[in-house]
Amino acid sequence: MLSTLLLSLAFAPQPAPQSAPITASEPEAPRPNFLIVLVDDLGYGDLGAALPGIGGREQHRTPNIARLASEGLVLTNGYAAAPNCAPSRACLQTGRTTPRHGVYTVGTAARGKPPQRELIPVQNTVTLADAEVTLAEHLGPVGYSTAHLGKWHLGPDPTSQGYDFNVAGNKAGHPKSYFSPYKNADLEDGPEGEYLTTRLTDEAIQLVGRMEPPFLMHLAYYSVHTPLQAPPERVAERRAAGVKSAKYAAMVEALDHEVGRLLAALEEADLAQDTVVIFTSDNGGHMPVTNRDILRGYKGTLDEGGVRVPWIVRWPGRIEPGVEHSPVHHVDLLPTLLALAGAEPRGDAALDGIDLTGLFADRIAPAPRPLFWHFPCYLQGKSDRFEHFRTTPGGVLRAGRWKLVEFFHPGSATSPRLELYDLETDPLERTDLAEDDPERTAAMHADLTRWRAAVHAPVPSQPEPAFEPALEGTRDGS
Repeated sequence: MLSTLLLSLAFAPQPAPQSAPITASEPEAPRPNFLIVLVDDLGYGDLGAALPGIGGREQHRTPNIARLASEGLVLTNGYAAAPNCAPSRACLQTGRTTPRHGVYTVGTAARGKPPQRELIPVQNTVTLADAEVTLAEHLGPVGYSTAHLGKWHLGPDPTSQGYDFNVAGNKAGHPKSYFSPYKNADLEDGPEGEYLTTRLTDEAIQLVGRMEPPFLMHLAYYSVHTPLQAPPERVAERRAAGVKSAKYAAMVEALDHEVGRLLAALEEADLAQDTVVIFTSDNGGHMPVTNRDILRGYKGTLDEGGVRVPWIVRWPGRIEPGVEHSPVHHVDLLPTLLALAGAEPRGDAALDGIDLTGLFADRIAPAPRPLFWHFPCYLQGKSDRFEHFRTTPGGVLRAGRWKLVEFFHPGSATSPRLELYDLETDPLERTDLAEDDPERTAAMHADLTRWRAAVHAPVPSQPEPAFEPALEGTRDGS
């Protein structure tokens, strides 16, 4: 069980910890560039099978990302902060969990049909508040050039939240088309048929040549989000090879090709040694096409497949290549990058992440800590729990090898549905141990409840007047 001291530390507002063995904060040490490659809806097991520590799909060819992994640190227990796009991105940008900024989901929290919803979910915020301090707003004042490219999804313009450059970023959650004309007011159309993922890479490479180091580049590809569209020749080749979900495989392959071009551009500009590259995804994969053989679930669920994502960090000569199993969370990126830049956090807002520089440099595992998720919303669809929803309002606590999942629907705030999994022996979350280990379940639930109170997380409790229990459609079992 988690100690009272550990939990009290976890619930308290966290200042950015002091930099550990990577001493970028020393005056004589050069401040690194940061390149964050954030992929949209790339599932944990959707890269090629050569990815060390994770595996993947034999039919997905991703040699460039495999090379990045071989040259960097692969974090096999790397997590996104939410099971879908906007809240995950808000957490990454601010280093704060969803109750801090109020971006809980995409659009309304009342997704699905009212007769199937037992509760009235919380009010959602669709735009990141100006008071929230982003990565760019932390790093810009200490001399970093900053650029955002691709999907923003947190408001109309990332330049209003600290970024010096914006290419194609606005409130849109997906492209109207992956081929020009794009119908994107923040991206000039290219030649007819130009591919969006290629175009964003072209723009990024140009900016690499124009931006004065040190720089922060947040390259948030719209890929591999729907619509599933890829260059026709790649799709045809994958179909001819008998690949299942050929369009998706071709999208992943096209993404890999562009990552390779980007890495080559860093080398040609003699910037590879000075640039920390972070490759990750905003949440799990799209249900019809993602690989569900490695983890249970997919985008929109609180299963591991909804929130555990690819994580690779490369800094040649400073981060030793390898595989690391310590759990890490997207809210850790902000304090870690600040430590590497020798910068103090701006403002007095609580940060929920920790500095990972000790883990990156010397494999000094972070002290044991709980990881939390709060998702007080409905997402329509279906899952192996619910007939009409991917998830209903709930939350998660991961503490070491143990994961507690809580749902307020079905149930209530006073009598919720609880599930307990041992991720070390059961990464696919097949065996719910809540009834077999009631003491651990109760203790972890108390910890989760205390955390929610500490961060003022709203819990849905008002019944939905239109709810019809006969239409709830809860599936039996896990």
